[in-house]
Parts: sequence; structure tokens; C-alpha cells
Amino acid sequence: MKAADAVVFAQRIHTLDPQTTGATALAVTDGRITAVGTPQDIERHRGPGTRTLDYRNATIVPGLNDSHTHVVFGLELARGIQLTDLGPLTEVQRIVGDAARKTKPGDWVIAWGLDPNIFNSTGFNGRLFDDATEDVPMFLRMRDGHSAIVNSAALAAAGITGPVEFPDESLIDVDDDGRPTGYIVEFSALDLVGKAIPQEPFAVRVERLGTLLHEMAGVGIASTHVLDFVDGSAELATALETKGELPVRLRFSPMVNAGAGLAELERIADLQGTGGRRWRVEGVKFFIDGTIDNGSAWLEEPDIYGENNESVWTDPGDFQKALRFFVERGIPTATHAIGDQGVRYVLDALAAAGPDRCKAAHRIEHIETIPDDVVERFAELGVAASMQPIHGTHHTRADRSDNWSVRLGEERASRGWRCRDLREAGVTLALGSDWPITPYDPRAMMADSILRRPVEHPETQPVQPEQALTVLMALEGYTTHAAAAAGLQSDAGSISVGKRADLTVFECDPLSLDPEELPRARVITTLLDGLPTH
Repeated sequence: MKAADAVVFAQRIHTLDPQTTGATALAVTDGRITAVGTPQDIERHRGPGTRTLDYRNATIVPGLNDSHTHVVFGLELARGIQLTDLGPLTEVQRIVGDAARKTKPGDWVIAWGLDPNIFNSTGFNGRLFDDATEDVPMFLRMRDGHSAIVNSAALAAAGITGPVEFPDESLIDVDDDGRPTGYIVEFSALDLVGKAIPQEPFAVRVERLGTLLHEMAGVGIASTHVLDFVDGSAELATALETKGELPVRLRFSPMVNAGAGLAELERIADLQGTGGRRWRVEGVKFFIDGTIDNGSAWLEEPDIYGENNESVWTDPGDFQKALRFFVERGIPTATHAIGDQGVRYVLDALAAAGPDRCKAAHRIEHIETIPDDVVERFAELGVAASMQPIHGTHHTRADRSDNWSVRLGEERASRGWRCRDLREAGVTLALGSDWPITPYDPRAMMADSILRRPVEHPETQPVQPEQALTVLMALEGYTTHAAAAAGLQSDAGSISVGKRADLTVFECDPLSLDPEELPRARVITTLLDGLPTH
């Protein structure tokens, strides 16, 4: 028997493996767990070169996994001024105006996290910022990441003077005279404006990505499912690996955009399995709809404004064909579906794939409002739910006065983020942040999913408290269920012999804390392959 490279000790180890309980030690060989048990059980694995990692009174859990991030795409999404939770409109105008006065020639004012609720009385219109910014182009990305507000100078810089036709449901909004209002919806339209924005140097992007991953590891994240593979992703990850090991394991799933042809599907299929030491391409990401806040989700009945009633795919049948292409090849899929009809349609498409569906793990992202029969359909089909309940706790209000709830009305708003119902139905429920749409700290994410309100605002009324998870369910959402949702349960998710030695070490026991205390639970270290990352 080969001696272990390392033996690891702690007061308690939550293996989340029902076959191994009460563990306080484990052995690591070649980056894999080779033994779990008591210190006496582990001793026979020690050799002359075996390292000892003794975390004494700490608690070890499987390495936390954020099931939905955009760590490369997010570098662009999170450029500039952070406007998260700022308002009212006059305050944002002041902030943007101050930034415009400080720009150099050729610069843009760029910001992100804009709250759509600040436009409740005015409607979405970028001209509202023209006086504050004058001739400085401005790009304010909404907090949903699917829409933006731009001023007249930005429209001019992008050469946009009227309506634009797109192959999907993207939109350059125009007024009754055909003049662009500065409200931009969905990725094809966002890209049209984005091409005019000065790009960051490659070296700056490498540094920003490295900093982000180290900060994520610092709060206990060992891995993340990156639901895109935008241009530059491979180059950035490779550049970081020339400097050392990545502190977070990255699983990239390229986006399949609406209208993608066979050549594009084959290109994405050919990318599967490529990667580096701690990053790889695995799975694909679809969109069936947009977001409720900007009117581009797909509901069974339109919202109160007559919107949110279309698929992102102009012909949803093309989505089914593209999905089937990957299902038949055993390639995992993840589909963004927010509205009840969008979620139902994806489930129907997966059901139509028949036995081929069992070749790989398939999941639906977000799932913001669904009726009872759709909850049951997840369980029947074995499709995983990947959710971000923090979107509900931060972006909606218990009194239903927020934009999301107003659009939906009481009945559909009361079906929001049904985490507990899905779990009790036996559905795999992975949790994540959708960074940079919301912050990535998993401790706050888990706390919010238990409290159903922002953990940092105890005065806030919980939204649908009956959908609260237990602390164990929340931890499973970042470990065992996160692995299962991606089909990685044989490799990750629990502390079991044969799995990767990816671990998160807490100073205290997260399962014994009140949810209000979770965000302050200090992470001593995160380990990948049995090696501390920071």
C-alpha cells in the first residue's frame, strides 16, 4: 500500500456520507481520499514523507461548490461602479454624474447591479441620465445581468439610431417615434453596445480573475460550475495555471445561444473534456427565457403589463432539437428557465428525450415561479433544480411591492423559489450565487436560504418562510446535491474514499450554528487535492 501524502485531523468531520460517520481523520494520496475514520484507522497510512495537517478543534466538510457563477464573463459584468441596492433614481443619477465628470477622453461610465425598482415611476429610459453624463457614454447593467440602461452618447458610440432585428428575442427598445430609449434587453442587444466599450488589457483580466478565485477560496469555495465559456476563458485560466495551481476548481459549460446551427453545436460538443489541471469544459448551458424583472421570462400567462410571455428562442422547437443533440451524446445540460412556462417546456423537452436522458445529468437553473404539478414533474423525471434563493431574499419583498412581484401578481409571486417543496419532493437541489448577480459568499447564501430574508437585515420580513431550508439541506446544496446536479457524485460532494480531497475547514461547526451566525463562521482554509489553497 502506498503511503499517504497527507493525513488530516479535526475535532469533527461531516463526511455527508451515510456510510462513514463520526470521523475525525482522513488520509490523502495523489489528491484522492484513501481512508476516513479515527486517527487510529489512519495511522497505518502514514509513511516517512507523509505530511500532517492537524486542524484541532475545527470542523471539516466537503469542499463547498457554488453551482452557478460566471467568473470570467462576470469580469465584464462587474466592471466599474457597483450600484447594488442603491437608489432612488436621483441618487444613482448623482453617482453616475460624478463619475462622468472624472472620466478621461474616450472613457465610459460603466456600472453594474442597477436595481430596476428605481424606474417604477418613470419606466426604463436611458435619456434620464443624459443631463448628468452629457457627452460621456454610459452603460449601466441591471442587476439581473440580462438588461442595461445606456445614455444617448452610448447609443451614438455604438451606431444605434433605431430598431434592430436580432435572431433571438433581444431588444433595443424604441419610443413611438422609433428613437432608441436606451433600454437594452438580452445578450445579442447587450453585445451590440458592448462592442463599443473599451476593453480591459489581458493582463488586468488575468489579475482580476486570480484575485476573485483567491477570495472565493477564502470563504470556503473549493469549486464552481461556471455556466458559460466566453471568449478568453481558456486563455485566462491557462495564464493563471502558468503561475501556479488554481485555488478553485472550475467546470465550464459553454452557452448554446438561441438559433445556434449544427456547426455551432458540433463545435461545443468537441470542446467537452478539454481543459487544464484544475479546469475543464463539461456540459452546456441553454437559455429558454430571460428574466421577469425586464419582461423577458416565459410565463404561462403574460404579466400585468402583457409581457413575460415569450421564449428567448423565436422558435422553441429549435431549442428542443438543440437540447436533444447534447442529450443523445450523453453531455450534461443546464437550462436557464425562470418563468413557469419556460420551466415546464424544458421538462417536457427532457421527457421527450426518453432513455437518452439517463446518459448524463440534466438540470434547470433559477426556477423562480412554478406551480405544484411542475414541482412533482422534477421528481418524476429526475431532473435537478439549481437555484439561487438569495435572488428572492434580496430582490423581492414580503409585501409584494417589488417589481418582480408586481409583474407576477399575488398567486404567481407566492410560488417563488420553492426550495423546500422541491427538496421534500425528493428533487436534487443545488445552490449557488449566479455571481456577479449576487455576492458569492456561501455562508451568507446558506443563511439566506434558511431565513428567507437577507441575513444582514434582521428587520426585514422573510419572503415565503415556509420555503426555508434546514441548515443541513443548505450545506447539502453546496456539497452532495451540487455534485449530483452535475453528475459528479462519484468524484465529489462527500468525504468518501476514492473522491477528490477537496475540503473546507471551518473554525466551528456550521451545522450547530444559528443561521444569523453562519456568515461569521470563519473559514480556516480550503483544500484542493489535499493541499491548502490559501
